Amino acid sequence: MKNRRSVLVVDDDTAMREMLVSLLEEQGLRAVAAGNAAEAIERVRNDEFAAVLSDIRMPGKSGIEMVGELRELRPDTPVILMTAFGTLDSAVEAMRAGAFDYVTKPFKRDEIVVVLERAFERRALEEENARLRRAVDQTSSLGDLIGCSPAMREIFALVRKIADGRSSVLITGESGTGKEVVARTIHFAGSRRDAPFLPINCTAIPEGLLESELFGHVRGAFTGAVTTKRGLFEKADTGTLFLDEIGDMGLVLQGKLLRVLQDREIRPVGGTSSLRVDVRIIAATNKDLREEMEAGRFRRDLFYRLNVIPIAIPPLRERPEDVAMLADAFVRKHSGDARRTLAPAALERLQRCRWEGNARELENVIERALALTDRVELRPEDLPLGADEERAAGSQVVPEQALLRTAVGKRMTVHELVDRYIEQVLELTGGNKVQAARILGINRRTLYRRGERAAGRAVIGGLHAVEAEEAS
Repeated sequence: MKNRRSVLVVDDDTAMREMLVSLLEEQGLRAVAAGNAAEAIERVRNDEFAAVLSDIRMPGKSGIEMVGELRELRPDTPVILMTAFGTLDSAVEAMRAGAFDYVTKPFKRDEIVVVLERAFERRALEEENARLRRAVDQTSSLGDLIGCSPAMREIFALVRKIADGRSSVLITGESGTGKEVVARTIHFAGSRRDAPFLPINCTAIPEGLLESELFGHVRGAFTGAVTTKRGLFEKADTGTLFLDEIGDMGLVLQGKLLRVLQDREIRPVGGTSSLRVDVRIIAATNKDLREEMEAGRFRRDLFYRLNVIPIAIPPLRERPEDVAMLADAFVRKHSGDARRTLAPAALERLQRCRWEGNARELENVIERALALTDRVELRPEDLPLGADEERAAGSQVVPEQALLRTAVGKRMTVHELVDRYIEQVLELTGGNKVQAARILGINRRTLYRRGERAAGRAVIGGLHAVEAEEAS
């Protein structure tokens, strides 16, 4: 067990060694003595010290030679070298060998203490940085999921909580936000990781064929069914089935899917017997399924079966702090050359974009840039961005200082101020109430039904009460 204030003193001069041990113990430090480099290396091998204080000139291995071996054994332990023959050359040699600092004899007692305190501080700082890096790694990435925004950190935490469960998950978000990446991460972070993860796009396959793809069919079930076929539910047994764009599934097939979720059994097309399956369902959509339910295009009972654990992925333009991490990951993914990177100005240009196509659009831009230039460091002019893509991400942010100054100057009431805020948000979104509701942090139905003034009141202290009233 490491003592954070323990020092190994290495010196072949017995009097000097004992004096240093006594000095350090007076300062409340734990001091251990070694008479030469070989003894010191053995002690470091069996114990961990906060610092090593060693003479340079010793029989056998010198202090500088010892530094190299100590760096291999304990690379994070600072070594301070001392000598009575201090020259600039030996100081440079000591630092090149990896020494933390260098002092010359004779030295003042306080000098040794000050140098050791700095070594302890450096060690503590490095350990804290390592701890923070580990914490950042845990919160800024999980599998292929990447991000440092509060929204992504919440998603990481949720994925870790639900990964080992069997509850259905419904992932919502715009196209390109990474819904399938989240689904894969849930699967491979959990206990089903060794079982199949099978994705299927409910939009890409006609409904008649989709039923056969999901549940399988028996020979002769329909024209062309010349053999019996296992469906994805059966193939994904003990694993995960990812139903992408579930909002485009037809009502008839929705009913059959509901039955599977309720009974955990499937019946192949044309079959007469059922087969039990253990499959976790993760569904995703870029549609508002509540609106689809109101329009009669999506079954309420299926929605509530799927929406056991909802995960909403915000668009990239609402989490610009994730752009840098994603861009760096895409460079590594597509470059094939560890040296290739983004210049700071190029990264700044990427962060100014709105990314209507989300992470998928960002990835395409990075891939094209890497293909079209041979430069190791991508510059702003290397990025294939159009005028529409490069609209400032900050354009959706309301100029709050100007708004507040206007409010104070005109003696506006709170309700008037909020109404004006709603108007500006709607202006900035081009009248897009869906986007405006997202920026305001309210349910879009509240904005649709109550109008701008009522939505403003909902923002001021009554959001939950207003929405509860709407629901009732």
